[in-house]
Amino acid sequence: MLSMNNELRYQLAICLIPNVGPITAKKLIAYCGGAEAVFKEKRNNLLKIPGIGKLTAKSVSDKEIFDKVDRELEFITKYQIKTHFYLDSGYPSRLKPVDDSPVMLFSKGGCDLDNSHAISVIGTRSITRYGKERCNEIVKTLADINPVIISGLAYGVDAAAHKAALENNLKTAAVLGHGLDRIYPPPHRSLAERITKSGILITDFFSKTKPDRENFPRRNRIIAALADCVIVVEAAERGGALITAYYANDYNRDVFAVPGKTTDKYSRGCNHLIKTNKAHLAESVDDIKYIMNWAKSIKPKPVQQILFAELSDEQQKIVNVLKEKQPAGLSQIVKDAQMPFSRTTTILLELELKSVVKTLPGNFYKLMNYCVEKS
Repeated sequence: MLSMNNELRYQLAICLIPNVGPITAKKLIAYCGGAEAVFKEKRNNLLKIPGIGKLTAKSVSDKEIFDKVDRELEFITKYQIKTHFYLDSGYPSRLKPVDDSPVMLFSKGGCDLDNSHAISVIGTRSITRYGKERCNEIVKTLADINPVIISGLAYGVDAAAHKAALENNLKTAAVLGHGLDRIYPPPHRSLAERITKSGILITDFFSKTKPDRENFPRRNRIIAALADCVIVVEAAERGGALITAYYANDYNRDVFAVPGKTTDKYSRGCNHLIKTNKAHLAESVDDIKYIMNWAKSIKPKPVQQILFAELSDEQQKIVNVLKEKQPAGLSQIVKDAQMPFSRTTTILLELELKSVVKTLPGNFYKLMNYCVEKS
């Protein structure tokens, strides 16, 4: 038996229960009190958990689960794979408030995904010269804020984004649609090796998982959720880039699209996102920095404790976030407060009704003027 802690064994096992996704797995863990407790709970008690039926309760006792776990532990140990359980402190903070974020992530490399700026750059596999030029320009011009550049290691825009990040001495993260025992596409193996030296390869797929077509929408949701914003450089009217943009909209991440000629096949997706208000127009990096409020270098003045308003613990948590950085975008507040998106918006509305918080254009928020210390 491998000299791995027992806790990790059960954390891996929870991911292998047949027909159980991340939402249901987290529910099981919450009700039972931990991953190990799920497998030691009596079947009758499992059936009392809302949404857990007989099939799921029976699947928990499937002996094949732990055979697969032991094989995965061997792989993790042999290749020094890092694991990130969703309750661990090292789990990416931008993913924590996302209800369907992966229960477990696997990684190679040492990049900090909790960088103050995380940007996903995505697009078509059939990148044009125009698309490559714009991709390089965007990444190079963003270098002054030192972001992590996230993409999917695919042909086209993904590869261009990773290479541009490396050329500009930026960290880059490649999110994979398969296990860490392989690289897809195979010609990108050398690029993947370069990424692991200064960035990170990350996936929620176990080893031996092939890069099957149905895996990539699942990968795309991670690309969207890991970032503060998503930039679509080039895209056709259908494809993975638009799926990622829609996921980003669902996760309340800002989406930017680079416009192109209406006659260009690989600009139609970008133009459609802009036309349907699914993305901001990004003619230059200045547009991105302005919308994301990254152009300002002046720190806000310190904020006094709001004594006149009786605040709940959750409301005070939001106020404390705005004390540190304001105005702040909704996605930033969700990330820093580590609350679910729906709960955060509810609390912000409560604070607005109390005249503690003011809403600004573009889903930004700040404390009311009279809450700011007078100079």
